[in-house]
Amino acid sequence: MLGGVLKKILLILLVVVVYQNWGKIERVLHPSQVVSEQTQAKANVVLYATDWCGYCKLTRRFLDQKGIPYKEFDIEKDAVARKAYEALGGRGIPLIDVNGTLIRGYDPDQVLAALK
Repeated sequence: MLGGVLKKILLILLVVVVYQNWGKIERVLHPSQVVSEQTQAKANVVLYATDWCGYCKLTRRFLDQKGIPYKEFDIEKDAVARKAYEALGGRGIPLIDVNGTLIRGYDPDQVLAALK
């Protein structure tokens, strides 16, 4: 009986880890979908987000899938990041600064357009 419970717990942990790292896993499985190295070199991407935000998770996954390097700031845990977020106009998360272009919300097409 204990073995069955342990197997279920391990399976749940595995599912959680895979879910949290799906963007990185997908990048390994589908390297052709990664943004070009030239675009990556020009990328200056800053993500203002929180841990609990679903659209923030989607944004992280998208950036990871495309191999786009980014800096992330949690606006709930970092007071300096919160002030920077507010200085940029705040109003919702995620807020993504791509080479000076502000993108509000989860919008992969706008991120890719801002990188070009």
